[in-house]
Amino acid sequence: MSSGEPNLSRRPDGAALVIAVILAAIAAVIIWQTGQMRIPPVQARVGPTVFPYIIAAGLLVLAAATVVSALRGSFPARDNDNYVPIFWIVGGLVAQLLLLSVAGFAVATGVLFAFTAKGFGRGPLWKTIPVGIVFAFIVWFAFAKGLQLSLPSGPLERLIP
Repeated sequence: MSSGEPNLSRRPDGAALVIAVILAAIAAVIIWQTGQMRIPPVQARVGPTVFPYIIAAGLLVLAAATVVSALRGSFPARDNDNYVPIFWIVGGLVAQLLLLSVAGFAVATGVLFAFTAKGFGRGPLWKTIPVGIVFAFIVWFAFAKGLQLSLPSGPLERLIP
């Protein structure tokens, strides 16, 4: 059997069931938080709660469809998972969070970019970190100076008046 065809002889897909639970949990949080919003009577009919409820309903539909597909064995068979790329990406997120207040947006996000690129098998860190910092600095400049939004500043960002 090729790797793209469903494997009907295997048991339910545990990973897909976990994804379905996560989707349903996100939908539940959205419903709960939207229900906590105080809405003026003028906006009670169609107001700021409509869109979150639509998103939550869509997530619940996706969760149900994922459960059905997992129980039917409709997902293609997969090889054993390779967790190294996931560790690189999660490590990049952790590094960004740790560096954000100290090094600023450009450096922290540049490190995240480089770690994510490494997770996807692209380039050595000594090449991807500077590229990521340049891209992140351009994003910081556009948001902080062009749109007047506040992003964390570090030594690099403080060079720009």
